Amino acid sequence: MHKLAELARKSAETFIKTGQEIPLPQELTPEMTAKAGVFVCIKKKGNLRGCVGTFTPCAKNVAEEIIRNAISAATRDPRFDPVTEDELRDLEYSVDLLSPPEKVSDITELNPKKYGVIVLHGSRKGLLLPDLEGVDSVEEQLRIAKMKACISPGENVEIFRFTVSRYR
Repeated sequence: MHKLAELARKSAETFIKTGQEIPLPQELTPEMTAKAGVFVCIKKKGNLRGCVGTFTPCAKNVAEEIIRNAISAATRDPRFDPVTEDELRDLEYSVDLLSPPEKVSDITELNPKKYGVIVLHGSRKGLLLPDLEGVDSVEEQLRIAKMKACISPGENVEIFRFTVSRYR
């Protein structure tokens, strides 16, 4: 397991067992000292169990973003009940570091396997990570991102794309 995914695992497990946030690691890898938006996704037997993240950096470094988002993915994803201690041995973690978003002028600039998307309409914002199982077209990717933001299919949106570095 990569050190970033291991940090997510340790953070979620410690919080579930003790209610406490772990301290920052003594030795930070170069990725951990950077600033970036970070998503932590948790799967149980191949099925999504929680996924929470930040579009842009909200903490002083990636390590802190991972700690916070791992706890949120395990305990505060509104789509799922909080993870229980009994489940911990069955969980797999991935960490996505997001590149800065870039505005897209045409959907031909999108590729759901390579780019994630952010859609904006007023104050509503939806994000979908790239390379997700079952999301094979730009249209499907945009439909899901709009749905997540409660944006109607016919509403015009600003579209941004980003890449991720995924660690498991």
